[in-house]
Amino acid sequence: MMPGPEITLRKTILPDLEFFFLFQLDKEANYLAAFTAKDPTDKTAYLQKYTQLVNDPAINMQTILVGEIIVGSISKFEMEGRAEITYWIDKPFWAKGIGTQALTLFLNNETTRPIFGRVAFDNTSSQKVLVHCGFIKIGTDKGFANARQAETEEFIYKLD
Repeated sequence: MMPGPEITLRKTILPDLEFFFLFQLDKEANYLAAFTAKDPTDKTAYLQKYTQLVNDPAINMQTILVGEIIVGSISKFEMEGRAEITYWIDKPFWAKGIGTQALTLFLNNETTRPIFGRVAFDNTSSQKVLVHCGFIKIGTDKGFANARQAETEEFIYKLD
């Protein structure tokens, strides 16, 4: 397997949110993410929500870059008292090893453990990213997925 492109991470800044908003408008990407906003086209709601998150000291939100190009985001946040990881790669950059490389870099600096990742049951690419980075599947859950308008199974992964 060829190594992916050289990537870097940096703290997310407010102008990055414009890129992230556009990334999540892709219908296939939104479907695979599954657990998304009720209305991904509502830019005002998106920017309001993520502006608060960028400024929250409990959240470690990083922007993924290939060279100077913004290609995605990766974050650690708390949910129900547990550290969770989330990431999004812009569709033109899928299947290039960027997700795995970004998560590896992120985990070198974000030392909270255990940390959990959740992924829709059929999002095999995201599952592979977690496994490549040492996460182990520990269970399943079900929840309403806005992007699918249906209850959807998700796999839960954990890194100690």
